Amino acid sequence: MQELQQTVDQNSTTPGFIRGGLATGDLRIHEFRSRIFRNSRFLRIWLPQDYDEASNAGLRYPVLYLNDGQNLFESSTAFGGVEWQVDETADRLIRDGVVPPMIIVGIDNTGKNRIREYMPHRSLNPIMLRVQGERYPAFLIKEVMPFIARTYRVASGSENTGLGGSSLGALIALYTVGVRPGMFGRLLIESPSLWASNRQAIRDARDVTRWPQRIFLATGTAEAGREDRNRSVVDDVRELAAIFRRGGLDDKRLRLVVEDGATHHESAWARRFPEALTFLFGS
Repeated sequence: MQELQQTVDQNSTTPGFIRGGLATGDLRIHEFRSRIFRNSRFLRIWLPQDYDEASNAGLRYPVLYLNDGQNLFESSTAFGGVEWQVDETADRLIRDGVVPPMIIVGIDNTGKNRIREYMPHRSLNPIMLRVQGERYPAFLIKEVMPFIARTYRVASGSENTGLGGSSLGALIALYTVGVRPGMFGRLLIESPSLWASNRQAIRDARDVTRWPQRIFLATGTAEAGREDRNRSVVDDVRELAAIFRRGGLDDKRLRLVVEDGATHHESAWARRFPEALTFLFGS
């Protein structure tokens, strides 16, 4: 765990953080201790331009929480050295007036415990019997979100609050909005691992009666490396989209993207992120 340094602003009430030196814009990295998971991780908070300007002191900003925070902003921390380019994309879309100025929070995974924390149900494929994903909604809502609200000027209300992730990070995001309806108004689901736990996430989704106001759901046609498995991945995503539509989401609330030839990789999620952010937070 990196040693944290205090911000140079001695009058700031923001707790100690380090800066993401290779990110576009103002990326602040906090060490965060969870009582629920009994471990520590980093939270990576990206702030819009002029956040600290005195003229903006009364402004509050929409916030998007994204799992696997290591992969979002800097290639030096990203899996395989490939990042989502969240900072560059958000900065460009805000400057162009496509989306409003917002705060984006990357929640790091904890490495060896990632699968346990992102899986809410026991599984035989992969074998994972001591899962912890049922704790994740409480970790996010009772620990992470209050810390962000105390530390940064975030707007309240589900319409100003988004959640998302990719792969198992998307799976736990889907689970969270299902068990805590009304908390999140924007949901980003990239290449969700719907196959996990014998497709329990799809069965659970059928019982959800309230979905976020907008959902961006995407996958590629070459996610699993084998033709039959590729088809199964796409079929599962289309089935989830059908569940959303039966739940009342029309084309203004649901964007489904099935990208031809796209693989299960950070580069695909980075490529689709501009469209996702625009759909979720654009006017």
